[in-house]
Amino acid sequence: MTRQTSRQYQQPKQIKMKSLKNNVHLIGNLGKDPEVKMFGERKKATFTLATNDSYKNSKGEKVEDTQWHNIVIWGSLASVVEKYLRKGSEVCVQGKLIHRSYDVSGEKKYITEISVDDLLMLGGKS
Repeated sequence: MTRQTSRQYQQPKQIKMKSLKNNVHLIGNLGKDPEVKMFGERKKATFTLATNDSYKNSKGEKVEDTQWHNIVIWGSLASVVEKYLRKGSEVCVQGKLIHRSYDVSGEKKYITEISVDDLLMLGGKS
């Protein structure tokens, strides 16, 4: 049996917890064509993203579950979205959750969005 010295043993790299705060990764399909608007010099693209999951219920039946997410993308990445993505396109997005509220005719509405930092186009051409 060999003895391991401190030089031979290397601890696993620590995950930086700071990088895990408010970090969202989703893979799904666009529910509609992206809407693109200009705000001064900045471009903003928005669309809905459907993520699907399936499981078997207590009766053994397969149950499909679809969740819808509001996606917001700014700047040059919005230009990429405008040029290449359409309804049904499969993408992977990475970003953070944003909760905000707004008023409609005096009624306060709440919305949760994913502000995207990075996007990966998956699948073939759409």
